[in-house]
Amino acid sequence: MSLPWLFEQWALGHQLPPEGDWATWVILGGRGAGKTRAGAEWVRAQVEGAKPGDPGACSRVALVGETLDQAREVMVFGSSGLLAASPPDRRPEWQASRRRLVWPNGAVAETYSARDPESLRGPQFDAAWCDEVGKWSRAEEAWDQLQFALRLGARPRAVVTTTPRRNPMLLKLIEAADTVVTRAPTEANRMHLAPGFVERLAARHAGTRLGRQELEGEFVLDIEGALWTWETIEAARRPVAGEPDRIVVAVDPPVTSGEGADECGIVVAGVVRDGPLNAWVGEVIADASLRGASPQRWAERAVALYHAHRADRLVAEVNQGGQMIETLVRQIDPMVSFRAVVATRGKGLRAEPVAALYEQGRIRHARVFPELEAQMAAMTVGGYAGRGSPDRLDALVWAITELMLDPEARLVPGIRTLGR
Repeated sequence: MSLPWLFEQWALGHQLPPEGDWATWVILGGRGAGKTRAGAEWVRAQVEGAKPGDPGACSRVALVGETLDQAREVMVFGSSGLLAASPPDRRPEWQASRRRLVWPNGAVAETYSARDPESLRGPQFDAAWCDEVGKWSRAEEAWDQLQFALRLGARPRAVVTTTPRRNPMLLKLIEAADTVVTRAPTEANRMHLAPGFVERLAARHAGTRLGRQELEGEFVLDIEGALWTWETIEAARRPVAGEPDRIVVAVDPPVTSGEGADECGIVVAGVVRDGPLNAWVGEVIADASLRGASPQRWAERAVALYHAHRADRLVAEVNQGGQMIETLVRQIDPMVSFRAVVATRGKGLRAEPVAALYEQGRIRHARVFPELEAQMAAMTVGGYAGRGSPDRLDALVWAITELMLDPEARLVPGIRTLGR
């Protein structure tokens, strides 16, 4: 039965080549959106003729991945790669020693690593498939060398399949006059994914930078005037050495509770001596924020985290709840070291000195915190540019202020329980 091999009959719209005289076709998509299959089928369409032995439009193809292993395992042997996409009578032969595929009609596709741009100096091609360009570490060099090599045939072209990561070369490429772009979210290819896959990831990452990039296939760029750039946030994702000298749990309570209410921001952070200068460095340990929780529930979680992390203080903003917040905490545990804080300035102004510590490399993240980091990237001096209220960020700001910026809470070396 030939229908499974007639890709144009059942392909999704974003998987079919656009009309027009383009030089590069960029397919931007979320995880599992069908990008790899589209790339493999495009290569098939270039090299195959009407019959297995007939020549196609192209005969020399470059397959460029981030590494040789990734080019081989994804583009050649992957479940949506060239071997899986080819019908038995047109299936190419993999020649491992030469890192290439050879079709029955003599067409050849060779694998290359984008980490070794010089390997593209010398060979020549009439077509190219480049995978996950967004994560190429030497993207500019590799792409330039490939363009010099695309010099065979009447119309050498390239297809790029990638998740839209913030790569300067990729951004320039999609803006080029001879580039066409198709886009698709993971949801578009749901029928070919495991049951519940989309729902599980959407439940965890919907609305976050990671979700927008990896599920929606969107470019997530810095907001003009943002206090935190994504480069700054990503640079903070590295562990500190040793145990924290002091730990706080910070809470930014919501005004209301129940379904549809703002989140209750709950962040655990610590401070430790780190680095060659043995300077104080803050570390975000956990983001345990809750949505739709009752005051009793978020207070119980905050106190539980206080004990689980052996914190020195629980800090809570009391602008909305006043004395009730401390009363609620002490009903759960009267021995908690509690400090009430009052916001007297706007959120952007409060966040600015904390952002400065990040720019100085003095704040680290113990792991990736997608929802918190998305709020950080949307905060400007003039206010919050994201959706809803930045309660996770507010809790972070209170935690770092308590640990590193507030004169009343300034660290004294050797005294871990300062303020109790």
